[in-house]
Amino acid sequence: MLTNSDLVELTEFRRALHRRPEVSGEEAETAKTVVAALKAMCPAAIHTGLGGHGVAAIFDSGKVGPTVLFRAELDALPIEERNGAIAWPSEIPGNSHVCGHDGHMTMLLALGLMISRRPVAQGRVILMFQPAEEDGSGAKAVVADPAFDQLKPDWAFAIHNAPGSPFGVVSSRVGLMNCASLGLKVKLSGKTAHAADPQDGVSPALAVAKLIPALDDLGHGEGGPRNDAFRLVTITHANIGEPTFGIAPGHAEVFATLRTADDAGMESLETAARNIATSVADQYGLGVAFEIHDHFAASVNDADAYNVATRAMEAIGVPYGQESVPMRASEDFGVFGWRAKAAMLLLGSGEDHAALHNPDYDFHDDLIPIGSAIFERIARDLLGSA
Repeated sequence: MLTNSDLVELTEFRRALHRRPEVSGEEAETAKTVVAALKAMCPAAIHTGLGGHGVAAIFDSGKVGPTVLFRAELDALPIEERNGAIAWPSEIPGNSHVCGHDGHMTMLLALGLMISRRPVAQGRVILMFQPAEEDGSGAKAVVADPAFDQLKPDWAFAIHNAPGSPFGVVSSRVGLMNCASLGLKVKLSGKTAHAADPQDGVSPALAVAKLIPALDDLGHGEGGPRNDAFRLVTITHANIGEPTFGIAPGHAEVFATLRTADDAGMESLETAARNIATSVADQYGLGVAFEIHDHFAASVNDADAYNVATRAMEAIGVPYGQESVPMRASEDFGVFGWRAKAAMLLLGSGEDHAALHNPDYDFHDDLIPIGSAIFERIARDLLGSA
């Protein structure tokens, strides 16, 4: 159980993390800060450098039993914070913890405190601080790391704060929690020309004008993610040539984010998008190339893991339901479900709370004891107490 003194220290720790945000793949300082805090809890082992800057602390009972992994994220976002209401603003220009990963890390450390003081009776608890969640690469890199083979979780759980939902109320469900998504960059290549003689070149301008609505028409999100046929294409960026008046353009790029309710649907949607781009490029005599970015697998809750989590919440009086799930937004926690029974929980931070990724967002510190209590009860229910 956490004391008032614990909560004061944890809150200060969270705010210290908030001041020093590091984006995906650059979380070296954040990882060192987490490791220093973990060492004071004397876990059986601490693994570092997992899939980049990932950290895993193992609390081992020394007795045979399941391994239960709890995950938080290390990374922040490349968003300039604009929040004059807090006394702990980001000190790194252009970077900010406006998704709440600073709070998620702190909840995990709170769990570590409780497990260190009152060990589990069997099996192992793993606190996983994962890098690069925001671009979808981190969980895959962690699971692919040879060191992860030593962890081998049987169960995996994560909590993400959820602005817009009632404070302290959890949303979750069996099955899809977060959509699959993929960033597709379409690169069109032609030939520049003098703006006075555009016929001497091959411009991608008309191709881009045709490609954008054609991609958009592939899916508009009808029925929402509970519909297995859900498909959504969002054009996020486009550029043509150079910012000048004397040159007819010779190259262009279109960025599109694809979303589907499952991984199989993503394969189909990506193929359709590539085919359309290739057809349009051929029509206008252009070369075409593709790049994939921010590829997230669908996050799917296992029924057994969901039931473990709901029983834990019932035991400690945390209300829950299925409001606002599944989410259109993506989360790479689902990768841990490839090897373990996994469940993601969305913990409401208030109906009027600033939205995730807003420049004035800040994590609600009063969620720390709620989230860590859910985690602890899950661990006790699965592993008991010494």
